[in-house]
Amino acid sequence: MSSRTSPVSRPVTIRRAVARDAKRLTRLVRGSGAYQGKYAAAVAGYRVGPDYIEAHRTFVAVGADEHEGRVLGFYSLVLAPPELDLLFVADEAQGRGIGRLLVEHMRSEARAAGLDRVKVVSHRPAEDFYHRVGAVRTGTAPANPPAVPWDRPEFEFRLPPV
Repeated sequence: MSSRTSPVSRPVTIRRAVARDAKRLTRLVRGSGAYQGKYAAAVAGYRVGPDYIEAHRTFVAVGADEHEGRVLGFYSLVLAPPELDLLFVADEAQGRGIGRLLVEHMRSEARAAGLDRVKVVSHRPAEDFYHRVGAVRTGTAPANPPAVPWDRPEFEFRLPPV
């Protein structure tokens, strides 16, 4: 478990997700403002279950202050093949640097697992975020109707050895 402080000095702790987090993570995905309108279908029936949390390296950012225990965001790292499968920050917590903290943590976990790169198939509204946190655009993932009827940008985090 590691503690970090966001740019606005609100303490945030990143910890491994546990089965009891599943419903909160599912609500965070389904309630994301980035998936409104035409993007809503992509997450409408999405579920982050305890089995998913157990199978992948899933970590949550929680408030360590007056919001202690409240999930502010999370990510899931799949090791084979290496992919950042999910990364969400609660709408009300965006702009606090939590996404950047989660990406830094993911990079550290990926390096510790011996990975030298991690793929990301992004959501169009998140494209600028991935550029800002150092991901390199590598291509385009074609649409996969009916759930995802649009092409998506593909990125890669390159992880040089430390």
